[in-house]
Amino acid sequence: TEDVYAVHSYFLCCFLSLRFSIIRQFQWKKPEPSPLNLTISKGQVENKTESPDMQNGGRRHVIIMATTRTGSSFVGEFFNQEKENMFYLFEPLWHVINRYSLLSDQINWFMRKSFQDVLQGLFHCDFSPMEKFIKPTPVDHITQVLFRRVSSYSLCSDPVCTPQVKRDFQRHCGPLNLTLASESCRSKKNVVIKTVRVEQLDTLRPLVEDPHLDLKIIQLVRDPRSLLISNMVTFFSGYKALKALAEYGEESENKTEVKILKGNCDKIRASAEMALSRPPWLKNNYMLVRYEDVARDPVKKAEEMLTFAGIPFSPQVREWILANTQSTDQHSGAYSTKRNASEQIDKWRVNIPLPVVQLVQKVCGPTMELFGYKFVDDEKTLRNTSISLLEDTSDPFLP
Repeated sequence: TEDVYAVHSYFLCCFLSLRFSIIRQFQWKKPEPSPLNLTISKGQVENKTESPDMQNGGRRHVIIMATTRTGSSFVGEFFNQEKENMFYLFEPLWHVINRYSLLSDQINWFMRKSFQDVLQGLFHCDFSPMEKFIKPTPVDHITQVLFRRVSSYSLCSDPVCTPQVKRDFQRHCGPLNLTLASESCRSKKNVVIKTVRVEQLDTLRPLVEDPHLDLKIIQLVRDPRSLLISNMVTFFSGYKALKALAEYGEESENKTEVKILKGNCDKIRASAEMALSRPPWLKNNYMLVRYEDVARDPVKKAEEMLTFAGIPFSPQVREWILANTQSTDQHSGAYSTKRNASEQIDKWRVNIPLPVVQLVQKVCGPTMELFGYKFVDDEKTLRNTSISLLEDTSDPFLP
Protein backbone atom coordinates (compact mmCIF):
# COMPACT_ATOMS: atom_id res chain seq x y z
CA THR A 1 0.00 0.00 0.00
CA GLU A 2 0.97 3.65 -0.21
CA ASP A 3 1.42 3.84 3.57
CA VAL A 4 3.76 0.84 3.67
CA TYR A 5 5.82 2.27 0.78
CA ALA A 6 6.07 5.63 2.56
CA VAL A 7 7.17 4.03 5.82
CA HIS A 8 9.79 1.86 4.07
CA SER A 9 11.13 4.91 2.25
CA TYR A 10 11.35 6.80 5.50
CA PHE A 11 13.25 3.95 7.18
CA LEU A 12 15.76 3.90 4.27
CA CYS A 13 16.35 7.65 4.71
CA CYS A 14 16.82 7.12 8.45
CA PHE A 15 19.40 4.41 7.78
CA LEU A 16 21.42 6.62 5.42
CA SER A 17 21.17 9.49 7.88
CA LEU A 18 22.55 7.24 10.65
CA ARG A 19 25.59 6.32 8.52
CA PHE A 20 26.48 9.96 7.98
CA SER A 21 25.79 10.69 11.65
CA ILE A 22 28.27 7.98 12.70
CA ILE A 23 30.92 9.45 10.42
CA ARG A 24 30.37 12.88 11.92
CA GLN A 25 30.63 11.51 15.44
CA PHE A 26 34.15 10.21 14.75
CA GLN A 27 35.11 13.71 13.61
CA TRP A 28 33.58 15.41 16.68
CA LYS A 29 36.05 17.14 18.97
CA LYS A 30 35.58 17.76 22.64
CA PRO A 31 34.92 21.47 23.32
CA GLU A 32 37.55 23.48 25.12
CA PRO A 33 36.88 23.59 28.87
CA SER A 34 35.13 26.72 30.10
CA PRO A 35 36.96 28.97 32.57
CA LEU A 36 33.78 28.99 34.66
CA ASN A 37 33.38 26.48 37.49
CA LEU A 38 29.99 25.09 36.51
CA THR A 39 28.02 22.49 38.47
CA ILE A 40 24.67 20.75 38.33
CA SER A 41 23.23 19.36 41.53
CA LYS A 42 19.86 17.80 42.36
CA GLY A 43 17.08 20.25 41.61
CA GLN A 44 19.58 22.80 40.29
CA VAL A 45 20.92 24.16 37.01
CA GLU A 46 24.34 25.28 35.91
CA ASN A 47 25.41 28.91 35.89
CA LYS A 48 23.86 30.27 32.75
CA THR A 49 25.72 32.17 30.03
CA GLU A 50 24.04 33.37 26.88
CA SER A 51 25.21 32.49 23.42
CA PRO A 52 25.87 35.35 20.98
CA ASP A 53 22.69 34.46 19.08
CA MET A 54 20.60 34.81 22.24
CA GLN A 55 22.24 38.11 23.19
CA ASN A 56 21.20 39.43 19.80
CA GLY A 57 17.56 38.52 20.40
CA GLY A 58 17.44 35.05 18.82
CA ARG A 59 14.61 32.60 19.39
CA ARG A 60 14.63 30.53 22.58
CA HIS A 61 13.96 26.79 22.46
CA VAL A 62 12.84 24.65 25.40
CA ILE A 63 11.80 21.03 25.74
CA ILE A 64 9.98 19.80 28.84
CA MET A 65 10.99 16.15 29.18
CA ALA A 66 8.84 14.10 31.54
CA THR A 67 6.90 10.91 32.07
CA THR A 68 3.14 10.62 32.51
CA ARG A 69 1.65 12.03 35.73
CA THR A 70 4.66 14.20 36.64
CA GLY A 71 2.79 17.49 36.32
CA SER A 72 4.13 18.22 32.85
CA SER A 73 0.80 19.57 31.57
CA PHE A 74 0.73 21.97 34.52
CA VAL A 75 4.35 23.04 34.03
CA GLY A 76 3.78 23.41 30.31
CA GLU A 77 1.18 26.05 31.04
CA PHE A 78 3.83 28.22 32.71
CA PHE A 79 5.19 28.67 29.19
CA ASN A 80 1.90 28.53 27.26
CA GLN A 81 0.56 31.42 29.32
CA GLU A 82 3.25 33.70 27.89
CA LYS A 83 0.85 33.69 24.91
CA GLU A 84 1.89 36.37 22.38
CA ASN A 85 5.61 35.68 22.86
CA MET A 86 5.30 31.89 22.93
CA PHE A 87 4.77 29.07 20.45
CA TYR A 88 3.89 26.07 22.62
CA LEU A 89 3.20 22.52 21.47
CA PHE A 90 1.62 19.81 23.62
CA GLU A 91 2.80 16.25 22.92
CA PRO A 92 3.48 16.45 19.17
CA LEU A 93 5.33 13.12 19.35
CA TRP A 94 2.00 11.42 20.07
CA HIS A 95 1.57 11.15 16.30
CA VAL A 96 4.89 9.32 15.96
CA ILE A 97 3.99 6.85 18.70
CA ASN A 98 0.52 6.33 17.23
CA ARG A 99 1.92 5.59 13.77
CA TYR A 100 4.58 3.16 14.99
CA SER A 101 2.03 1.29 17.13
CA LEU A 102 0.59 -0.01 13.86
CA LEU A 103 3.94 -1.54 12.91
CA SER A 104 6.43 -3.98 14.44
CA ASP A 105 7.60 -3.63 18.02
CA GLN A 106 11.23 -3.99 16.88
CA ILE A 107 11.56 -0.38 15.76
CA ASN A 108 13.06 1.41 18.74
CA TRP A 109 15.93 2.86 16.73
CA PHE A 110 13.60 4.15 14.01
CA MET A 111 11.31 5.71 16.60
CA ARG A 112 14.22 7.46 18.28
CA LYS A 113 15.42 8.83 14.93
CA SER A 114 11.87 9.93 14.11
CA PHE A 115 11.63 11.75 17.44
CA GLN A 116 14.82 13.63 16.62
CA ASP A 117 13.67 14.56 13.11
CA VAL A 118 10.22 15.71 14.20
CA LEU A 119 11.49 17.73 17.17
CA GLN A 120 14.26 19.34 15.16
CA GLY A 121 11.78 20.29 12.46
CA LEU A 122 9.32 21.77 14.94
CA PHE A 123 11.97 23.81 16.73
CA HIS A 124 12.82 25.22 13.31
CA CYS A 125 9.10 25.90 12.74
CA ASP A 126 8.91 23.20 10.07
CA PHE A 127 5.90 20.86 10.40
CA SER A 128 6.71 18.71 7.36
CA PRO A 129 8.59 15.96 9.28
CA MET A 130 5.59 15.58 11.59
CA GLU A 131 3.12 15.52 8.70
CA LYS A 132 4.44 12.08 7.70
CA PHE A 133 3.01 10.67 10.93
CA ILE A 134 -0.38 12.41 11.09
CA LYS A 135 -3.28 10.15 10.18
CA PRO A 136 -5.17 10.77 8.00
CA THR A 137 -2.40 12.43 6.01
CA PRO A 138 -2.86 16.22 5.79
CA VAL A 139 -4.10 17.52 2.44
CA ASP A 140 -2.36 20.70 1.26
CA HIS A 141 -0.84 20.93 4.77
CA ILE A 142 -4.27 21.03 6.41
CA THR A 143 -5.35 18.59 9.12
CA GLN A 144 -8.24 18.15 11.52
CA VAL A 145 -6.52 15.72 13.89
CA LEU A 146 -3.55 17.37 15.59
CA PHE A 147 -3.35 15.83 19.06
CA ARG A 148 -4.47 18.19 21.84
CA ARG A 149 -4.40 21.28 19.67
CA VAL A 150 -6.59 23.00 22.27
CA SER A 151 -3.65 22.94 24.71
CA SER A 152 -1.69 25.41 22.58
CA TYR A 153 -2.63 29.08 22.78
CA SER A 154 -0.85 29.82 19.49
CA LEU A 155 -2.71 27.13 17.56
CA CYS A 156 -6.06 28.40 18.83
CA SER A 157 -5.47 32.09 18.17
CA ASP A 158 -5.44 34.27 15.07
CA PRO A 159 -4.12 33.94 12.46
CA VAL A 160 -3.85 30.15 12.91
CA CYS A 161 -7.42 29.73 14.18
CA THR A 162 -9.08 30.18 10.81
CA PRO A 163 -11.69 29.67 9.67
CA GLN A 164 -13.72 29.66 12.85
CA VAL A 165 -16.84 27.50 13.06
CA LYS A 166 -19.75 27.89 15.45
CA ARG A 167 -20.60 24.82 17.52
CA ASP A 168 -22.53 24.47 20.78
CA PHE A 169 -23.04 28.25 20.86
CA GLN A 170 -19.26 28.79 20.96
CA ARG A 171 -16.68 29.60 18.31
CA HIS A 172 -14.12 26.86 17.56
CA CYS A 173 -11.14 26.71 15.23
CA GLY A 174 -11.59 25.02 11.90
CA PRO A 175 -9.05 22.54 10.43
CA LEU A 176 -5.44 23.37 11.25
CA ASN A 177 -3.45 24.93 8.44
CA LEU A 178 0.13 23.83 9.17
CA THR A 179 1.52 26.50 6.86
CA LEU A 180 -0.12 29.17 9.00
CA ALA A 181 1.16 27.37 12.11
CA SER A 182 4.72 27.54 10.74
CA GLU A 183 4.36 31.25 10.03
CA SER A 184 3.02 31.85 13.53
CA CYS A 185 5.94 29.87 14.99
CA ARG A 186 8.49 31.98 13.12
CA SER A 187 6.89 35.15 14.45
CA LYS A 188 7.37 34.10 18.11
CA LYS A 189 10.36 34.75 20.35
CA ASN A 190 10.13 31.35 22.05
CA VAL A 191 9.32 27.77 21.02
CA VAL A 192 8.51 25.26 23.77
CA ILE A 193 7.56 21.59 23.40
CA LYS A 194 6.18 19.40 26.18
CA THR A 195 6.59 15.65 25.77
CA VAL A 196 6.38 12.43 27.78
CA ARG A 197 7.59 10.34 24.83
CA VAL A 198 11.37 10.90 25.04
CA GLU A 199 12.74 8.33 27.48
CA GLN A 200 16.47 8.85 27.06
CA LEU A 201 18.22 12.17 27.46
CA ASP A 202 20.84 11.47 24.81
CA THR A 203 18.03 11.30 22.23
CA LEU A 204 18.11 15.10 22.42
CA ARG A 205 21.85 15.44 21.87
CA PRO A 206 21.62 16.22 18.11
CA LEU A 207 19.19 19.03 18.92
CA VAL A 208 21.41 20.48 21.66
CA GLU A 209 24.37 20.40 19.29
CA ASP A 210 22.42 22.03 16.45
CA PRO A 211 24.21 25.41 16.05
CA HIS A 212 20.95 27.03 14.95
CA LEU A 213 19.12 26.12 18.17
CA ASP A 214 19.65 27.30 21.72
CA LEU A 215 17.90 24.33 23.32
CA LYS A 216 17.24 24.13 27.04
CA ILE A 217 16.07 20.83 28.57
CA ILE A 218 13.88 20.74 31.67
CA GLN A 219 13.50 17.22 33.07
CA LEU A 220 10.57 16.71 35.43
CA VAL A 221 10.66 13.88 37.95
CA ARG A 222 8.31 12.68 40.69
CA ASP A 223 8.42 10.38 43.71
CA PRO A 224 7.91 6.89 42.19
CA ARG A 225 5.47 5.98 44.98
CA SER A 226 3.28 8.98 44.28
CA LEU A 227 3.69 8.49 40.54
CA LEU A 228 2.50 4.89 40.76
CA ILE A 229 -0.65 5.80 42.68
CA SER A 230 -1.46 8.56 40.19
CA ASN A 231 -1.02 6.18 37.27
CA MET A 232 -3.12 3.47 38.95
CA VAL A 233 -5.97 5.96 39.37
CA THR A 234 -5.67 7.50 35.90
CA PHE A 235 -5.09 4.27 33.96
CA PHE A 236 -7.44 2.08 35.96
CA SER A 237 -7.54 -0.86 33.56
CA GLY A 238 -3.89 -1.76 34.18
CA TYR A 239 -1.82 -2.59 37.24
CA LYS A 240 -3.61 -5.83 38.12
CA ALA A 241 -0.57 -7.29 39.90
CA LEU A 242 -0.01 -4.17 41.96
CA LYS A 243 -3.69 -3.97 42.84
CA ALA A 244 -3.53 -7.59 43.99
CA LEU A 245 -0.57 -6.66 46.16
CA ALA A 246 -2.52 -3.73 47.59
CA GLU A 247 -5.61 -5.81 48.31
CA TYR A 248 -4.26 -9.24 49.18
CA GLY A 249 -0.54 -8.79 49.85
CA GLU A 250 0.40 -10.94 46.85
CA GLU A 251 3.86 -9.88 45.69
CA SER A 252 5.62 -11.06 42.55
CA GLU A 253 8.60 -9.28 41.04
CA ASN A 254 8.12 -11.34 37.89
CA LYS A 255 4.91 -9.57 37.02
CA THR A 256 5.10 -7.46 33.89
CA GLU A 257 3.84 -4.35 35.67
CA VAL A 258 6.61 -4.50 38.25
CA LYS A 259 9.22 -4.96 35.53
CA ILE A 260 7.83 -1.94 33.72
CA LEU A 261 7.89 0.08 36.94
CA LYS A 262 11.55 -0.79 37.49
CA GLY A 263 12.40 -0.11 33.86
CA ASN A 264 10.79 3.32 34.01
CA CYS A 265 12.65 4.21 37.20
CA ASP A 266 15.95 3.05 35.72
CA LYS A 267 15.49 5.09 32.53
CA ILE A 268 14.60 8.26 34.41
CA ARG A 269 17.59 7.83 36.69
CA ALA A 270 19.93 7.09 33.79
CA SER A 271 18.99 10.34 32.05
CA ALA A 272 19.49 12.38 35.22
CA GLU A 273 22.79 10.68 35.98
CA MET A 274 24.00 11.47 32.49
CA ALA A 275 23.17 15.15 33.01
CA LEU A 276 24.66 15.27 36.50
CA SER A 277 27.92 13.87 35.13
CA ARG A 278 28.19 17.21 33.28
CA PRO A 279 28.97 16.12 29.70
CA PRO A 280 30.25 19.06 27.61
CA TRP A 281 27.29 18.96 25.23
CA LEU A 282 24.82 19.58 28.07
CA LYS A 283 26.63 22.46 29.78
CA ASN A 284 24.21 25.35 30.52
CA ASN A 285 21.39 23.42 28.84
CA TYR A 286 19.83 21.17 31.50
CA MET A 287 17.62 21.64 34.55
CA LEU A 288 16.22 18.96 36.87
CA VAL A 289 12.93 19.76 38.60
CA ARG A 290 10.97 17.69 41.11
CA TYR A 291 7.18 17.68 40.85
CA GLU A 292 6.94 18.12 44.60
CA ASP A 293 8.96 21.35 44.53
CA VAL A 294 6.63 22.72 41.87
CA ALA A 295 3.57 21.77 43.92
CA ARG A 296 5.09 23.26 47.06
CA ASP A 297 5.85 26.68 45.51
CA PRO A 298 4.64 26.89 41.90
CA VAL A 299 5.26 30.61 41.49
CA LYS A 300 8.87 30.30 42.61
CA LYS A 301 9.58 27.24 40.45
CA ALA A 302 7.86 28.78 37.42
CA GLU A 303 10.05 31.88 37.72
CA GLU A 304 13.16 29.71 38.08
CA MET A 305 12.32 27.63 35.01
CA LEU A 306 11.52 30.63 32.85
CA THR A 307 14.68 32.39 34.00
CA PHE A 308 16.73 29.30 33.16
CA ALA A 309 15.21 29.35 29.69
CA GLY A 310 15.97 33.05 29.28
CA ILE A 311 12.28 33.99 29.16
CA PRO A 312 10.92 36.86 31.30
CA PHE A 313 8.48 35.85 34.04
CA SER A 314 5.39 37.85 33.13
CA PRO A 315 2.56 38.97 35.45
CA GLN A 316 0.06 36.95 33.40
CA VAL A 317 1.90 33.72 34.24
CA ARG A 318 1.82 34.56 37.94
CA GLU A 319 -1.90 35.35 37.73
CA TRP A 320 -2.62 32.07 35.95
CA ILE A 321 -0.72 30.08 38.59
CA LEU A 322 -2.55 31.74 41.46
CA ALA A 323 -5.89 31.15 39.75
CA ASN A 324 -5.16 27.48 39.08
CA THR A 325 -3.51 26.28 42.29
CA GLN A 326 -6.52 26.52 44.57
CA SER A 327 -8.73 24.10 42.65
CA THR A 328 -11.19 21.84 44.47
CA ASP A 329 -12.28 20.12 41.25
CA GLN A 330 -11.90 16.36 41.76
CA HIS A 331 -12.97 15.44 38.21
CA SER A 332 -10.77 17.60 36.05
CA GLY A 333 -9.32 14.82 33.91
CA ALA A 334 -5.91 13.34 33.10
CA TYR A 335 -4.68 16.46 31.31
CA SER A 336 -6.07 19.00 33.76
CA THR A 337 -3.82 21.95 34.61
CA LYS A 338 -5.72 22.80 37.80
CA ARG A 339 -4.00 21.91 41.08
CA ASN A 340 -4.62 22.48 44.75
CA ALA A 341 -0.92 22.87 45.37
CA SER A 342 -1.07 22.49 49.14
CA GLU A 343 -2.73 19.05 48.87
CA GLN A 344 -0.80 17.42 46.05
CA ILE A 345 2.54 16.55 47.63
CA ASP A 346 1.41 14.04 50.28
CA LYS A 347 -2.01 13.05 48.99
CA TRP A 348 -0.71 9.64 47.90
CA ARG A 349 0.30 8.75 51.48
CA VAL A 350 -3.26 8.63 52.79
CA ASN A 351 -4.48 5.39 51.23
CA ILE A 352 -1.52 3.61 49.63
CA PRO A 353 -0.92 0.20 51.29
CA LEU A 354 2.47 -0.18 52.96
CA PRO A 355 3.34 -3.35 50.94
CA VAL A 356 3.02 -1.33 47.71
CA VAL A 357 5.27 1.38 49.14
CA GLN A 358 7.86 -1.22 50.14
CA LEU A 359 7.80 -2.83 46.70
CA VAL A 360 8.32 0.52 44.96
CA GLN A 361 11.18 1.33 47.33
CA LYS A 362 12.71 -2.04 46.55
CA VAL A 363 12.65 -1.73 42.76
CA CYS A 364 13.12 2.05 42.50
CA GLY A 365 15.43 2.63 45.49
CA PRO A 366 18.43 4.04 43.56
CA THR A 367 16.16 6.47 41.69
CA MET A 368 14.57 7.68 44.91
CA GLU A 369 17.97 8.21 46.52
CA LEU A 370 19.23 10.22 43.55
CA PHE A 371 16.26 12.58 43.58
CA GLY A 372 16.10 12.99 47.34
CA TYR A 373 13.01 10.96 48.29
CA LYS A 374 13.12 9.49 51.80
CA PHE A 375 12.19 5.87 52.50
CA VAL A 376 9.49 4.81 54.97
CA ASP A 377 9.54 1.53 56.90
CA ASP A 378 6.33 1.62 58.92
CA GLU A 379 2.67 2.54 58.66
CA LYS A 380 2.88 5.31 61.24
CA THR A 381 5.54 7.27 59.38
CA LEU A 382 3.77 6.73 56.07
CA ARG A 383 0.48 8.25 57.30
CA ASN A 384 2.03 11.11 59.27
CA THR A 385 2.14 13.81 56.59
CA SER A 386 3.78 16.24 59.01
CA ILE A 387 6.94 14.21 58.40
CA SER A 388 8.40 15.29 55.07
CA LEU A 389 9.65 12.61 52.71
CA LEU A 390 11.59 15.18 50.67
CA GLU A 391 15.22 16.03 51.15
CA ASP A 392 15.86 19.73 50.70
CA THR A 393 18.42 20.69 48.07
CA SER A 394 21.55 22.02 49.73
CA ASP A 395 22.30 24.84 47.31
CA PRO A 396 20.24 27.78 46.03
CA PHE A 397 18.77 27.54 42.55
CA LEU A 398 21.46 29.59 40.87
CA PRO A 399 24.76 29.38 42.81
